[in-house]
Amino acid sequence: MYLYYRLNGAATREGLTLTVYMTDVFATVQWLPWLGLMIAYSTFYFVIDTLVVTRALNWFIKDIRYQDILPIRASTYIISVFNEQIGKGAMAYYLNRRDQVPGWEVSSVMLFIMFCEVFYLLIWATIGYAISDDTLPDAFSLLPYIAVGGAVVLTLWILYFRGAFLATNTFRDKKIVHAFKMATAKHYGLFFLLRSPALLAAVLVYTFALRLFGVDASFVSLLGYLPVIFFSAAVPTPMRAAAITFWVILFPENEGQMAAFGFVQHNFFIFFNALIGVLFWRRAQRDLFG
Repeated sequence: MYLYYRLNGAATREGLTLTVYMTDVFATVQWLPWLGLMIAYSTFYFVIDTLVVTRALNWFIKDIRYQDILPIRASTYIISVFNEQIGKGAMAYYLNRRDQVPGWEVSSVMLFIMFCEVFYLLIWATIGYAISDDTLPDAFSLLPYIAVGGAVVLTLWILYFRGAFLATNTFRDKKIVHAFKMATAKHYGLFFLLRSPALLAAVLVYTFALRLFGVDASFVSLLGYLPVIFFSAAVPTPMRAAAITFWVILFPENEGQMAAFGFVQHNFFIFFNALIGVLFWRRAQRDLFG
């Protein structure tokens, strides 16, 4: 509703209906360069995402080749259109059937990846907040407190699974947390380093994509904004609601362009990833069923 009023107000100021106003916005976008940019980014993200999954499986279970993970990782993007966590469950089933890896071991690694994703985003969001806190909406003032709390939780989490305290507690021996028990601080750090190229590439891509939408933006400003947006959209806090209208708030002089930008960036990424999954679907089925 907030977005509607902002866009309708912008259209009214230009003496246009909202439909005509947004049609004009979409007509000015340089679509072919944008499409090439987004295809390249989505492909790069897929390469990095598969690398992270492969390395995590190699750390905690067994050596599995990168090229053997590609088909199932791509195929889970199809399921992730509806629910990302179900996609990870499908990967556990696939590896159990094809490589005879116990389902609980794969599930444990998937939990480790999901856990690390939150803290990876939190670290970059904190960096982003430090760069751009004076231009962020008030809702994002929660971020420093979340970062401090997250640092405490992560430290205690690692120490607990390394047996530094509560030595007689048996939760760490459960099969479902097998990966956490094996993980050291080094593994958490490596996860961050392996994952970060995808986010830095996103900052670069979003900077150029904004320019193709007619909005001037710098790499430094996007480095301040984008990690905060990604983290806020992923974590259920009051910041999530603000993240939905974030682009329009940050670039109020380009309301139409930013509404269009936020919509197409998000949806193209999800559905193009699903298309990558379609390309690998037959290979994944052959690996699974012969």
